[in-house]
Amino acid sequence: MKKALITGITGQDGSYLTQYLLDKGYQVYGLVKASLGNNLDNLRYLGVLDRVTLVQGDVTNMSVVKSVLEAIGPDEIYNLVAQSSVARSFEQPSATVEFNVMATLNLLESMRLLSLNAKFYQASSSEMYGKVKTLPVVEDSVLHPVSPYAISKATGHWLAINYREAYNLFCCCGILFNHESVLRPGHFVTKKILSAAARISMGSRETLVLGNVAIKRDWGYAPEYVKSMWSMLQQDEPDEYVIATNEAHSIAEFAEQAFFHLGLDWREHTVIDETLYRRSDIEAIYGNPAKAKQRLGWDYQWRFEDLVSTLVKEECMRLRTSPDGKG
Repeated sequence: MKKALITGITGQDGSYLTQYLLDKGYQVYGLVKASLGNNLDNLRYLGVLDRVTLVQGDVTNMSVVKSVLEAIGPDEIYNLVAQSSVARSFEQPSATVEFNVMATLNLLESMRLLSLNAKFYQASSSEMYGKVKTLPVVEDSVLHPVSPYAISKATGHWLAINYREAYNLFCCCGILFNHESVLRPGHFVTKKILSAAARISMGSRETLVLGNVAIKRDWGYAPEYVKSMWSMLQQDEPDEYVIATNEAHSIAEFAEQAFFHLGLDWREHTVIDETLYRRSDIEAIYGNPAKAKQRLGWDYQWRFEDLVSTLVKEECMRLRTSPDGKG
């Protein structure tokens, strides 16, 4: 039985990846903070909490990370942990960069010191490309990050490549564009839209407050995207892969579709607050997954309208089944 270690196991991607790996017969471990609070909700929601082994430890502590890897001896390591809010990274730039970079570096350096024969997945991000000059984005497009979060992700991306080239570690980088699900944290704009739309359809008189709704992103479905992570580590040679849909839609389009599927007009329930605009932002970005399709056989067929429809249904169901009615 293969053993996989996942950092960030309690997040959206970590939870779906856990479910996917368990279905494939893996023994799954998760490296988590000592104080979890309610962060186990995602694993519990997917019904996999009692099937994983959670190990407490600080990913920014080198000796702890090294001890965990030595004790588990994983065949595959998926580094998904991060401070992933772009907006929060402007408020806490030092903490964001330090945490995201040191978590990656500690894992890679521990693998090197232990001569661990494991395959490593680095969760890179489309945000690394920032102010792109040409679209769609491909793997070797120039990086021009425009936020502390994006800078930290670009650093982790190049650390993984460096450890692959300098120390011959099997390191893959998955450059996943925006991917959504019912498990998205509330500070993400898609979750904010979906939750508000669902509550309003159930009688809430609230108003949805949004920032710049003109920006365009490449949106996909998270449960399908995590499959690509596993596929990357099954290849003979490590590499980087863009995981995307090759099309972009605005936040306004997302909101319009979400409310439409509930028989509502988003404009009647939304106000724009310019104070929510970011200091610097990417106007439009989307990626070409041709390399992933050709080499990994990753074939994403979801239309944007079908994605939003599914997300709306999942959000409504979660709200209805949540004890507090808040999801």
